[in-house]
Amino acid sequence: MSKPSIVVNKTDHARLTQLANGLLDRKPEMAEELLMELERARVVEKGASLQGTVQMGATVGYETNDGQARTVTLVYPADADISQGKVSILTPIGTALLGLKAGQSIDWIANDGRSHRLTIVSVEMPEGEAGQ
Repeated sequence: MSKPSIVVNKTDHARLTQLANGLLDRKPEMAEELLMELERARVVEKGASLQGTVQMGATVGYETNDGQARTVTLVYPADADISQGKVSILTPIGTALLGLKAGQSIDWIANDGRSHRLTIVSVEMPEGEAGQ
């Protein structure tokens, strides 16, 4: 199945590319998955074209193909804390969420090797970052 189009801001794209390249030796599968997503992303300056898209720091509401609704915040690995709903960009679901907007769906493979599908319901950027 083809993946939906995604949009990533230039700053996040540069930081995430550097992060992924730094992981190529230690965690190649994780790094390669993120690099593939970054390669297919449309890279833009921060601004109106990012309104409602999942960027780093965004709080995302989504539903899974089995009907579960969840809300998570997409963060860099150092800030990840699943008990607070902070999901690392380096997790399979974190990578899958990047650049999507409400209404889009994506298939992704979890750490257990099973395929899942999620649909974005809502995207909120942190205060002061919306539309920057």
